[in-house]
Amino acid sequence: MDEIKVKVTKHGTRKYLVMYYDDPITGTREQRSTKQSKRREADREAAKWEAELREGRYKRASMMTWAEFRERYEDEWLVKKSLKMQSATSAAFNHFEKLVGVERLANVKTEAISRYQVELRKTGIKETSIACYLRHLRTALNWAVRKGLLRELPDIDIPKQMTGVKLMRGRPITAEEFDRMLMKIEDGLRVAFKPRGKQRPRKRKASEAMLRSAREQQQARIDIAAPVWHHYLNGLWLSGLRLEESVALSWDQDEPFCIDLTGRHPRFRIYAEAQKGRRDQFLPMTPDFAEFILQTPVDERHGSVFKLGKEPNVVSRVVSAIGKTAGVIVNKADGKFASAHDLRRAFGTRWSFKVKPATLKLLMRHQQIETTMRYYVDQDADDVADQLWKLHGVGTSVGTSPNRQADGAEEKPQVLTRARLS
Repeated sequence: MDEIKVKVTKHGTRKYLVMYYDDPITGTREQRSTKQSKRREADREAAKWEAELREGRYKRASMMTWAEFRERYEDEWLVKKSLKMQSATSAAFNHFEKLVGVERLANVKTEAISRYQVELRKTGIKETSIACYLRHLRTALNWAVRKGLLRELPDIDIPKQMTGVKLMRGRPITAEEFDRMLMKIEDGLRVAFKPRGKQRPRKRKASEAMLRSAREQQQARIDIAAPVWHHYLNGLWLSGLRLEESVALSWDQDEPFCIDLTGRHPRFRIYAEAQKGRRDQFLPMTPDFAEFILQTPVDERHGSVFKLGKEPNVVSRVVSAIGKTAGVIVNKADGKFASAHDLRRAFGTRWSFKVKPATLKLLMRHQQIETTMRYYVDQDADDVADQLWKLHGVGTSVGTSPNRQADGAEEKPQVLTRARLS
């Protein structure tokens, strides 16, 4: 077997240097990020990887543990994919390890996959999420087969959406509901900042002074955080960003997802690893969101646009807590309150009245036009009628009022008062 040699190179405008080698067995090139921008540190990472490869990289596939497979898959293949895909795959793997717990890759067979589905359903996870986890697991196992790490792909039955059944868990929230969320930010933070999990009992009862001090500390924390979350919620409402995108959005031009001000108008600059389409792109942003972010002083335009940290799960939990305290229910059957994705749905609905499907597809960054068209199909009939009458130049309804005057008297037209989202 030929000797493995790991080399370091730079790819375009990427922040970090890349290390790679040519597989002596398959002839394919394998690569991963060094997570280093300086050549000396990158060379050290390459040397460590080379040593690991020479020591145990070519062990027989049947002996490979699941943990070893996961590490290799994430480092060699998943690292090149979008942040969204990385997050979803990680969730699928974590559930698989917790619920099934196979030791070796070779033990991931049809029976293990079936048991995975059964255990997922027992936890109450939605069918759409189960289907998502299975698709990501199938992608990973297909990769293992191509690399000769797994003899054959196990049978994976992925749940399909029933014809005519709509699986959307939420709905677009209204402008009035969004205002309620803004008013309840502090209450939502108070809920979200409560300690999670089972607390150990105190050895002695806390004094009134201690409790008052704790309340004051929590309020001080909320006073600092509330303006940040107010800014963030307005940003979600105006931008239509996915939660992961909003957390990753940066002013820095070497980040995967950033604000670009070099064109005629502000726009998004997205590198392949930060989006589903896996392409480097410039994409438009709406004028109201552009005006919103340009309120940021020039000397503060660095780092993250929304100063929330880098944990999407934490951000999601806080937004949902605010939606709950505001009493904005988006799915009565499930008892689901407004979340970050419902703000994105509201963005799509508002702009579906103003732009053509192809334009909305760009604004929403959808891969398929069918996904975009949902916002047109789901438009409320009264809202559409309002738009039609406005274009026609008529501000009142025709023949719809149930309150007629006495016979022979002229009927008072019913004014259309349904508020449209601005």
